[in-house]
Amino acid sequence: MKFITLIIGLLAYFYWPLPAAADLVGHGGIIRAIDFSPDGRRVLTGSFDFSAILWDFEDQQEIGRLDGHEGPVTGVVYFADGQRAATSSDDTSAIIWNLQNQTEIFKLRGHKHKVMALALSPDDLTIATGGWDNQVILWDTQTGKQMSAIKHPAPVNAVVFVGDGRTFASGGHDRTIRLFETATGRLLGKLEGHLMGITQLAASADGARIISSSIDGSLRLWDTQKFRELRKLEGHDKQVFGLRVLNNGTEAVSVGRDGFAIQWSLKDGRILSKIRAHDGMSWAVAASPDGRFIVSAGSDERARVWHLASGDRIGAEVNDQNEPKPWLSSTHPGAKLFLKCAKCHSLTKQGVRRSGPHISNLFGRKVGSVADYKYSKALVGLDFIWDESSLFDLFDKGPDKYLPGTKMPVQRVTDKSQLHELIEYLKEVTADPKAAGE
Repeated sequence: MKFITLIIGLLAYFYWPLPAAADLVGHGGIIRAIDFSPDGRRVLTGSFDFSAILWDFEDQQEIGRLDGHEGPVTGVVYFADGQRAATSSDDTSAIIWNLQNQTEIFKLRGHKHKVMALALSPDDLTIATGGWDNQVILWDTQTGKQMSAIKHPAPVNAVVFVGDGRTFASGGHDRTIRLFETATGRLLGKLEGHLMGITQLAASADGARIISSSIDGSLRLWDTQKFRELRKLEGHDKQVFGLRVLNNGTEAVSVGRDGFAIQWSLKDGRILSKIRAHDGMSWAVAASPDGRFIVSAGSDERARVWHLASGDRIGAEVNDQNEPKPWLSSTHPGAKLFLKCAKCHSLTKQGVRRSGPHISNLFGRKVGSVADYKYSKALVGLDFIWDESSLFDLFDKGPDKYLPGTKMPVQRVTDKSQLHELIEYLKEVTADPKAAGE
């Protein structure tokens, strides 16, 4: 029965061809939800294959799998402590998980239809779930007990806590966003203007603004104090499904049926960038805490990592069967660590183009000097060379600290002896034409 339900869900939601490559590969159904851990080192994805997968963002490898639902996973959210997460599902439940051992802490049962919305209060004490049974239920995360249930006139697709969590907002099929007092469930006001159902909600950190996405193809920015629309954002040519406000509070990113990821200025509604993220529809998007990267997911069962400022895809799979891979047979202790470098950098000038520049003759090379590579603004105008010292600082401090704004993912090597081994191996493999296949 579980298999039949999965097949029906997949057929109902997409008929688009699969692209050839992606970054986070492992799900057996469309990915419907994504969230970053608070430290940006982990990503959690929820899929129509009934599971959620925990990924290491540094190397895009699967860490663990959360299997506990009997239906498609519709929502995922990290707790602020980074040790727990919650998922929601078509099976009418939500689950709070221990991520250390991928076990259930509480299963939240109370809805009578699909749970399509999931949000966590800023203090980690309350979870809100919204369902197609026309209600939002608030749960105590310490006990797993239901605190209250608020009836709605239509199925609920989205819910978000506003500001400090004393208020939450919901939206659904009836095109209306409602704001409630969390403690009492009292309706505070309505936001109306969308022409079709609400698909997602996000809020600014101070709670003064809410942004909504809709089946009508638009996003709208709202003033939560005066209960009025501030502006309409138009750029998608079809339904908008995924939405996130970036941590700077002045920008947002959205994805939709047209497969594009669009970065918006919330100050004036301008489109800041537009990435063709997927060939078919895209259901979900999440942004790294530092705002450098987004992860988008589509009907192709894969999630992709993008450097937002440049629009470059990070860590994509490539057809490199003919390229040398000396690190796979090397006995050098630094060769194993080099695996992370190999994902984004080709050893040779003639190698397959990857998300990072080639590293042939790396030592002694000026930073940002590969002529045909599109560098991020973080490297433009810098004047130093790559050597033992600069490479040590890069991996010791982390690329995000050493070169703020770089599109290189956070890849620290905290063990000093291992870091020295990696640098020694880099020196060997990038300078030896025979080893590199040049």
